[in-house]
Parts: sequence; C-alpha cells; structure tokens
Amino acid sequence: MRFLKWFLCLGSSCGSCVWVPHVVPHVVPVSGFLMWFLMWFLCLGSSCGSCVWVPHVVPHVVPVSGFLMWFLCLGSSCGFSSGSCVWVPHVVPVSGFLMWFLCLGSSVCLFALLFGVVWSITGQECLPGGNLFGLVILFICSVLGGKLVGLIQLPTLPPFPPLLGMLLAGLVLRNVPYITDAVFIDTHWSAALRNIALSIILTRAGLGLDPSALRRLKAVCVRLAIGPCVVEACCVAVVSHLLLGLPWTWGFILGFVLAAVSPAVVVPSMLLLQREGFGVEKGIPTLLMAAGSFDDILAITGFSTCLGIAFSTGSTWMNILKGLLEVVGGVIAGLILGLFLVWFPSRDQDLVLRRTLMLLGLSIFSVFFSHVIGFAGAGGLCTLVLSFLAALGWKTDKAPVAAMVGRSWDVFQPLLFGLIGAEITIATLSPSTVGLGMACILIGLVVRLLVTFLLVHYGGFNLKEKFFISVAWLPKATVQAAIGSKALDMAREEGDEALMKFSLDVLTLAVLAILTTAPIGALGIGLAGPRLLARQVKGEHTNVFETSVH
Repeated sequence: MRFLKWFLCLGSSCGSCVWVPHVVPHVVPVSGFLMWFLMWFLCLGSSCGSCVWVPHVVPHVVPVSGFLMWFLCLGSSCGFSSGSCVWVPHVVPVSGFLMWFLCLGSSVCLFALLFGVVWSITGQECLPGGNLFGLVILFICSVLGGKLVGLIQLPTLPPFPPLLGMLLAGLVLRNVPYITDAVFIDTHWSAALRNIALSIILTRAGLGLDPSALRRLKAVCVRLAIGPCVVEACCVAVVSHLLLGLPWTWGFILGFVLAAVSPAVVVPSMLLLQREGFGVEKGIPTLLMAAGSFDDILAITGFSTCLGIAFSTGSTWMNILKGLLEVVGGVIAGLILGLFLVWFPSRDQDLVLRRTLMLLGLSIFSVFFSHVIGFAGAGGLCTLVLSFLAALGWKTDKAPVAAMVGRSWDVFQPLLFGLIGAEITIATLSPSTVGLGMACILIGLVVRLLVTFLLVHYGGFNLKEKFFISVAWLPKATVQAAIGSKALDMAREEGDEALMKFSLDVLTLAVLAILTTAPIGALGIGLAGPRLLARQVKGEHTNVFETSVH
C-alpha cells in the first residue's frame, strides 16, 4: 500500500507529496530506491526546485543514489545552480572528486580565456620576457614564498614574518640562470609599483596613529620613539662614511633607512604576547606598538629630507634650505588635502568606498607628483599628514576605510618585497661591500640596543623588562623595503653612475638588514617575552596609560 501511494505520487507535483522514506525503510527497501530513481528521472524535465532531495536521511538504504542524483543533475540545468540541487558529497566520496574535476576544468578554461584576451591586447608583454608575465610570476612566487615561511612556526613562538619568503622569492628569481631572462620587469614598471606600495604603507601609518594616545603618551614613549632612531641614524652615517666611503648626505640616508623599526614584525609579536597576558600590567605591548608608529614617521621624515638634499644641485646651504622647504611644503599640502577629505565626499554617498578611493588616489598622486615637480621628499610627508588628518576628522568611521586600505596592502606587499629582492644581483655584489655593510648594520644595532636600554631606565621597568624592550626594538623590514629603493629609482632617472652606486649600496644594506634582523627579532621577541615579562592573571584589567610608565 505504501509503495502504491509513493508510485501514485509520481503523477502529481513533487511538491504535493511529502516523502519520508526513513519512516518505513525496513518494509519495502527496494521501493525507496525505485521511488528515488523515478522522482529523480522526472525531476530532470521539471524545475529542480520541485524536488526536495535529502540523501543523508537514509544513506544506508541506497548509498549509490547520491552519485546517481548528482550525475543526473549534470544533464539538466540544475547541475551548477546553487538552489537547484542540494548535493551532499560525503554520501558518495567519488562524486566529490568528479565535481572537483569539473570545477577545475572550468577554471582552466576561464584562465585560458583570460590569457587569450590579454595576449590579444598586449602581445609580447604577457609572454616570457614580457613585463606582465614577469609581474604575474613574481607575484605568485612571492605569495607562495610568504605562505611557506608562514608555515614555519615553532611552539610558543610567533610565526616567521611572511615578508621573508616574499623577499627570498624575488632574490631567487633574479639570480637563477634562464629564469631571470624569462621573468623580466622593466625598471620603470618596478619603480612605479614600489612607489604605489610606499603610498599604501604611508597611508596605513597615518591612519594607524591614535590621537588619544598622542595626548596621553608618557615621556618614555616619546623617548623610545625618537632617541634610538636618531642615534642609530647618526651612528650608521658615521660608520658608513668611514668604512664604505659614503658621502655624509648618503650616510644619513642609509642611517634613516636602517633606523626604522618594522611594524610587520613587532605588531604581530606584541599582539600575541598581549593575548597571553605578558607585559600587559605595565602596558609594554601597547607602548611598543604606539612608539613604533612615531619611530617610522621620524625615520621617513629624516630620509625624505636627506634625499632631497642629496639630489639637489647648488651650494650646501641651498640644498639644506630645499630639504626644509620639502618638509614644510609636504606638511602644508597634507593639511590642505586632509581637510578636503574630511568634508568630501558628502555623507549621502557610499562613504567607505569613496573615502578609500579618494584617500588612496590622493596618496599615490602626492608621491608621484612630488617627483614631477622635483620635490621628491615632500610626497611621503604629504601622504602621512593627509591620512592622519582625514582619520582625525572621520573619528570612529575610519575603521572600515583602514580595513579596505589593508586589503590593498595584501596585494602590494608581495609585489613590494618581491621587487626589492629582484633588485639584488648576487654576482655583482662586492664581498667587501657585503662584509663592511654587515659591520655597519651590527654596529648600529648594538648602539640602538644600548640607547634603548638607557632611555627606558627611568620608565618604571625592572631589568628584565628593559632588556626585552631593547630586543623588541631591533627588527627591520617594511620601511626598509618601502624606502630602500627610492634613492635607486631617482638615481636611475638622473643617469649618474656615482649616485647609482651609492643608492645600490643603500638598497643592498637594506635587504641585508631585513634578512638578518627580521627573523632574529621575531625569534627574540617570542623567546624573551614569556621569560622576561610578568604575566597578568586573566580577569585583571589595567589601563595601559595609567600605569607607572612615565
């Protein structure tokens, strides 16, 4: 009787009959299979939405039915419709493989179509030896390199920064025979992409500044942000002048490039320690993250000023005056553009998207336009000021904009570090340059370590905490990659061989500093944090700005 009722239901709409085979699977087990088969067969000619398929209700009755249903659905329009067929691949494992295979085939077809369209437009540019081909391969290899390095994670330690893998990927592509010929990127393309990445970094730095923290910062944070950066820059300038023979201006350019601490290494490590409660009682993680932003801004400001002086012509005093004019001009332009972003676009529009596009557009325009008018150092300062002022006017509404800017950085980070690595040709490096350059880096790090220890001496920290802060203030990466190649790009535009040599030395030492200090800094923070910092018991709450830090 039940079988007859099921069979008669086939003549009507599938939706008019609520079929529950698991009620009596032991009475007529074959009828369930027959009913399923006939209903599936009829459903092929009708809308898939009229048949509610629930194979996981009785998978033990007819396990093959899941595959059959999926196979039959492929013959109709419901094969890939999201609302057409509820497919449960765990019922029949082989169906999952077939679906994956078909999806892979469609992806391959789409990729082939995309390549065909691009090739028909650009011609040789998307073939081996072309710029587009080189950029795509570099981007893919940099992303994979970052993923592989990110997988290297030791227990209780923060993961290695992915930027190391990105940098090494570019270095390998540049220095492996035959591959370097296929993965070619024009210097103008490379410089433009690095400048865009620099604009995004500076924008994120400006958005990341906390005005309330600025008002409540203790003296130790100001000392930590200014002292080590300035002292290390001066020390590296003197040592590089004596060991590498760099002119004083280029020595200070190198000094400010190496003096910036890396937020890409410090911030994730501090967040991990903060989550575990280490150093929270005295606000050490927050202190380092806040001071790191000011440290980077100071280094970029000093670098921009010295860069303007180095590429100026005329007397020394005129060059110094031009550098100061670049600083003042960048700040004034940033104030004007920042105020413009506060009021435009109006609130009756899609604020997040339009604000993000206008912020990034003005930042990139500032960096490139400053090169056009001959005031290269003003562009970076203008970007910092306008993004900070815009965030100040947006107040709490800046968070979604910062998130969208962060997603753009996810795209340009592999390009930046990959392109920086690809600028280094190992065969052309002089052993003396590498050796003496490492000596400059190590001397600067030792001086920075000692100065940091002394500057936090009267900050209310014990001996272990002072040592940890000094170690955490060592790693370098993001700023070095962003500004390390800027001098080389300007030297190439000038066509001056002497300037190109100096700028290449600066870039080489920036890469060496990243390769040595980034992993050492990440490991040092991860190892020293749990051993040197006091752990706050969960449930205790302390305001980091109301501690004994002063």
